[in-house]
Amino acid sequence: MGQTRGFIDIDRKDEENLPVQERVKNFKEFSILSKEEEIKKQGARCMDCGIPFCHSGCPLGNLIPDFNEMVFRGEWEKASKLLHSTNNFPEFTGRLCPAPCEKSCVLGIISNPVSIENIEKNIVERAFENGWIQPQPPKERTDKTIAIIGSGPAGLAAAQQLNRVGHNVTVFEREDELGGLLRYGIPNFKLEKQIIDRRLKILEQEGVIFKTNVNVGVNYDVKNLDYFDAIVLCGGATKARSLPIKGIESKGVHQAMDFLTQQTKLLYSKTITEELISAKDKNVIVIGGGDTGSDCIGTSNRQGAKSVVNFEIMPKPPGKRSEKTPWPYWPLQLKTSTSHQEGCDRNWLINTKEFITDADGRLIALKTVQVEWEISPGERPKLTEKSNTEKIWPCDLAFLSLGFTGPETTLSEQLGINLNKKNNYKAMNYQTNIPHIFTAGDMRKGQSLIVWAISEGREAAVSVDKYLKGITYLQSKGSGDLPSV
Repeated sequence: MGQTRGFIDIDRKDEENLPVQERVKNFKEFSILSKEEEIKKQGARCMDCGIPFCHSGCPLGNLIPDFNEMVFRGEWEKASKLLHSTNNFPEFTGRLCPAPCEKSCVLGIISNPVSIENIEKNIVERAFENGWIQPQPPKERTDKTIAIIGSGPAGLAAAQQLNRVGHNVTVFEREDELGGLLRYGIPNFKLEKQIIDRRLKILEQEGVIFKTNVNVGVNYDVKNLDYFDAIVLCGGATKARSLPIKGIESKGVHQAMDFLTQQTKLLYSKTITEELISAKDKNVIVIGGGDTGSDCIGTSNRQGAKSVVNFEIMPKPPGKRSEKTPWPYWPLQLKTSTSHQEGCDRNWLINTKEFITDADGRLIALKTVQVEWEISPGERPKLTEKSNTEKIWPCDLAFLSLGFTGPETTLSEQLGINLNKKNNYKAMNYQTNIPHIFTAGDMRKGQSLIVWAISEGREAAVSVDKYLKGITYLQSKGSGDLPSV
């Protein structure tokens, strides 16, 4: 695969970004596509490693060595076909996926892994530029109708797969625009929305029907779903985790997703009915160290925050892969995002104890305490507070970025769907306790990665097609045999 000594003679080179001072002035994407010759060199770094662990690292089972080889040869259209054979939306994963494939790259044992995600992004962008990505409507239609609830990556993947085998697919979305979390939960500086619209146009031309402003179970009676032969629930895990501490109801304390959603809607001149959340000239504290917290940091800096501080209750990860997570596992390792690089005071082992307000109930400060984790063999880690470490932090605006506790249960209650012990929608092979109702994505699996959502949607489509026809020719990675328990 690739150039015989490519992994020895060629260094990894990631895509470049616009300077911080320039990119924080707006919400546009700031990465710069690499030149063709450079990407061909990066493809040449792929080893003929015998067992490509990148396959197992990728939930979609992308044919990574194969499309790397095509890129190295300059066979871009073939690379695009290989990429799309397992991934419906590489333009999304090429921007948003944390690349578990790279963490399990064999080359990563001795050197920097192959820059798989950047190669993937360049393949799909070149394919769109050259008109290689065209609608693929089915040659024949079945008489089967399918309703998909939710237009996030899981719902869209299931919709495209099931439509391409001829079923009549309708996707319901409760927001005014399609895309789910991609639309309003991901900032534009990571994913500009014309990237979503470009792909949606393809799906519409293939025959998928989309209906927005339809909140099934709220403004759309679930009895209307009786018309459909099969239903796929892809509503995501949208119940945000909160903090049960004093002052949580203070003016100035917000869920991260509310902040991010509002900012994106403002960019597109959408009507905002709730109180405007603005970080301009404010001391901002983001509680939670994940990707969503990072997005709040980047958004706050672009809005003109006076200061941005980030709290994480866990210890600071090591700079290099921890011995506790050896290759090819997902590494315990410090991650510094582009938003962190734009300006942020990061703090670890910090627990928020109280939101302090003025006489009008408006947030003015946070009280915290330093913590440590006690780990005993065979027992759950125990969090303890360190004495005499309380601190008051000036704060006008606090964002809770603490993950999600599970999916909303409106549909499960009205449809009679069983939940599992994690309060996700329970399913075997993506099929719920009601035979013609299926579920996929975060609603079934719990909060996870975009690449998992697409995989879930594809695998659910396999199960739905088998249910409707008794046989399927849709490709399966084989992960659908595991129950959600």
